Amino acid sequence: MATIFSSHSSLFSSSATASPTTSSPRKPPKPLLHIPLSKQPLTNLTAAISIATILSTAPPSLSDTTTTTYQLYYGTAASAANYGGYGGNSSKKDSAEYVYDVPEGWKERLVSKVEKGTNGTDSEFYNPKKKKEKEYLTFLTGFRQLAPKDAVLNNLALSDVELQDLIASAEGLSSEEVKDDKGQVYYVYEIDGVATHSLISVTCANNKLYAHFVNAPTPEWNRDKDVLRHVHESFKTVGSF
Repeated sequence: MATIFSSHSSLFSSSATASPTTSSPRKPPKPLLHIPLSKQPLTNLTAAISIATILSTAPPSLSDTTTTTYQLYYGTAASAANYGGYGGNSSKKDSAEYVYDVPEGWKERLVSKVEKGTNGTDSEFYNPKKKKEKEYLTFLTGFRQLAPKDAVLNNLALSDVELQDLIASAEGLSSEEVKDDKGQVYYVYEIDGVATHSLISVTCANNKLYAHFVNAPTPEWNRDKDVLRHVHESFKTVGSF
């Protein structure tokens, strides 16, 4: 290969230094040698392409909504005195007060009577691959209508330490009032924390205040935000859908 480029270089050199008085015609340059590249066996090439494709393919995530399926959860918002503490919702449909979607594969965490009595948690589901990626619902009795948005969020934080910390460290917090097609009013909050993202939907019905939370660590939020927003928007009280 060194000989090839040396010969080529001499062609350009002699062209530059040739005397204009030379009458003898210049011999045409010898063609460069063609050195064929060694062909890689097809089977090896195919295997190499397959390996590269596997390595470059991102792992599947919940964010692919075309492959994500959901189960509709029926929540009863039963008082602590009437709460049995058992999972499942096969017999809850007739007495349900609210519903929301749960991604296929998420697990239900059983809520204790003590927890239900202290902070009003009624139901909770989580991603078993990342337990801090979850949705849950709390309720409080004795509310006929929603107070101002700021007051509602602060009151929810009084009985939720995680929410207190999230608000205190928030890099961004937005709130808005929305109505569904039946006129039901919902307060919608989005909190962008340092390490956690949260979506909250709050409404009043049946003389109760319902608050539905969807929380995820920032990496999971960035990966699954489409599914998590779907879950957030699926929350409704019975009678409003």
